[in-house]
Amino acid sequence: MSIRIAPERPLFQRRLSNGDALPDNRLAFIDQASLLGLRATGQGQLCQCVWVYDRAINFEGLKRFHHSLSHGLLGRRIERSPLPFGRHRWVSWQGSSDIDIAERARARGELSAWADERAQLPIDPEWGPGWHLGVVPFTDGSTAISLVASHTVVDGVGFCLAIADAANGDTHDFGYPQPHSRRRLRAVLRDARQTAQSVPEVARTLVAAAKLAPRRRREIARSRPTRPATSLGGGDHGVLVPAITIHIDLDDWDTCAKALGGTSNSLLVGFAAKLGERAGRRRSGDGVVTVPFAVSVRTEGDTRANALSFPNVSVDPARVTTDLRDVRVAIKEALTTLGEVPDERLQLLPLTPLTPKRAVKRLADVAFAYADLPVGCSNLGDIDPAVACPDGSDADHAFLRLVEQHVTRQSLERTRGQLFVGSGRIGGKIFITVAGYQLGGNNSKSDLRDLAAHTLADFDLTGAID
Repeated sequence: MSIRIAPERPLFQRRLSNGDALPDNRLAFIDQASLLGLRATGQGQLCQCVWVYDRAINFEGLKRFHHSLSHGLLGRRIERSPLPFGRHRWVSWQGSSDIDIAERARARGELSAWADERAQLPIDPEWGPGWHLGVVPFTDGSTAISLVASHTVVDGVGFCLAIADAANGDTHDFGYPQPHSRRRLRAVLRDARQTAQSVPEVARTLVAAAKLAPRRRREIARSRPTRPATSLGGGDHGVLVPAITIHIDLDDWDTCAKALGGTSNSLLVGFAAKLGERAGRRRSGDGVVTVPFAVSVRTEGDTRANALSFPNVSVDPARVTTDLRDVRVAIKEALTTLGEVPDERLQLLPLTPLTPKRAVKRLADVAFAYADLPVGCSNLGDIDPAVACPDGSDADHAFLRLVEQHVTRQSLERTRGQLFVGSGRIGGKIFITVAGYQLGGNNSKSDLRDLAAHTLADFDLTGAID
């Protein structure tokens, strides 16, 4: 589920003595917006990959993998501009010095809990660590590995690329400077000059924003939640959103998709919509389920952290278990439109450095249409087999997922709960990760497993659920 759209125009303002261009290390606007959102809300999105070996692992191979991760897309962090309205920049960062190895073996049944624990360890794209690698042995002789990285440093597709490169021993030098290598006066002058050069672009963006303003005001008013009938109560405490992973044989999945007149992509969107129906996330009025799905727009050599766009499809959950043709057409139309008409939300990104912190939460409400009770969906598709080889050999099981840190009760009320579905195909299986929280529900992993199992049964599918 990916298309190719040209990234922001790269700027090459300086050259090395041999004539090679030195790349501009300023963050793309979408990446600066990601950091701004993190600082405004305190909630951070993370990418996590978990590998399970039904045996002991090759630690020497894992050490080589760990070293190579520091010399790719993960080998960087963010350094702020000295100007409040300046563009922030990437600087090099060699990562954590050690692999975190658990002190004691755990029961194999604790895999899901251990993965959750790893996902809640401190991560920060600005101050570090931007990623970390951990290992736990299990009492049955098997071993699990977890890699977690900030989504502000890399998105899902970039994460897979970084993992595959590291597994293959491939390293990259993106030319990022060392942290704090710019003298403050020089940094202020250069950032001020580049900001002045961007004035025409900002002016064009302001004109576009003015044209969108009337509709955006209506959407902002619509996105402003009334207090839910069932309040979470208890103050604004942290909440761990339950998450599970489903593993299904690829042949069974593809056979189901074909029988319903769909594809693997449309079946995943249909599954997400049916899951949303069971979780009470149907849109008021017409009863359909809004599914915003992530589309990668990453191109060759693209170093943006987040090379993504998010078109929406509206899905009738009553039809998806018998016919996926409408979903397939809706996805195709959304991708065609995205290729022909730029996402207007992305058109406003040049205003990111000027956006006041207090406006970020409301902008997120509009961008993701929380009033429609969306069911987020992300499909990595066929994943490079090298991603399954962190120690140099094939893991017996592997999956990737999106995780959030520091989710609060207040934010869950603002978004009317949460439901997200992610997927990828690797090692002869498709994994489907589900994270969900229902206002007023029990919100246990057991409940989420039951919800997923019943939704699979709607499609006559079965799978192992962790």
